[in-house]
Amino acid sequence: MARARCLIAAAAGGPARRREAAASKSFRVARVWSDADDLVIGGDLTAALAYATPAAGAVLTPVAPIGLRDRQAGTVSFTTSLGFGRKLDRIRSNPRVTLAYHAREHGFASGGRFVLVQGEASYVESPDQDVLEDVVMPASIRFMGPPRRGAFWDRWLSAYYTDRVLVTVEVARVASWPDARCTGEPEVSGARWPAADPPPQDAPAKGTGPRVDAPRAARRLKALPHVLLGFLGADGFPVVMPVTVGDAAAQGIGLSGEGLPAGGRRAGMLGHRYGKQLVGLAVRQYTGWLKDGVYAPHTESGFAAPANKTLLLLANGYMARRGLKRAQRERAEATAAR
Repeated sequence: MARARCLIAAAAGGPARRREAAASKSFRVARVWSDADDLVIGGDLTAALAYATPAAGAVLTPVAPIGLRDRQAGTVSFTTSLGFGRKLDRIRSNPRVTLAYHAREHGFASGGRFVLVQGEASYVESPDQDVLEDVVMPASIRFMGPPRRGAFWDRWLSAYYTDRVLVTVEVARVASWPDARCTGEPEVSGARWPAADPPPQDAPAKGTGPRVDAPRAARRLKALPHVLLGFLGADGFPVVMPVTVGDAAAQGIGLSGEGLPAGGRRAGMLGHRYGKQLVGLAVRQYTGWLKDGVYAPHTESGFAAPANKTLLLLANGYMARRGLKRAQRERAEATAAR
């Protein structure tokens, strides 16, 4: 545990980086959360990561945290491939993120508890092979099984397995509800839960109405077992809540659920399902405008992974390699433009 803690600290930038970041924080780190929350954080196969957009919206995407956390240090972690670099760019610009632990399938936790972990994320851009081998790999094997090895797989999955970085979140707050609907007030460790909803935002210049087919989006979301909504809270951390998708009309999709804020604002949605070891993962992601329980989708993306482990790994390798090349090209262009 001590060696793992040192490796994770180094991957997050080391003690000097953490002291520098701490000096600029307006919150105290939540160093210990409840045993009930820890069982969920340590046992869920997947979580929803929410990060801010430059326009003060939120994007939700599924990640596999594979139980990576340190209660005494007050951190949780997840990995991502450099080939999926968009989230890393957004996190670098605004490190305030949220992880929503909301689904129990194919993991080691049970019950309906809904746990939000909010904090500031950091990472080192160069993959640390000691961290990947000594910390991430054992945790990954527990949830995902042993990795494929051999000349072909080592080469094909290099961008997916070895070109990965550990993202470490210094936890400001853990908020949890005993039921999956998030009924009532949350149990909170760390910074206090904001007493009021965030104020309404100015409408976007291009208008607030749907820009993609709202009835189609509603049908796609209804077909998935987990549907979440995310928006920026009053203190700047993303808030993620479960919602039920209703009927769609010209102005957007009706949503119901606890904790929906009043007024208009940018918001993201995520619908997903997954099988054992994430085989058969299906994802629908949206950004858009939320006002008084009606969601107008503006952008749409998604994918359905093969329900076969071999095909899934082939697809993961292809997407990671393609994304890594694109990220390297974009960074080279950005450097040349300076």
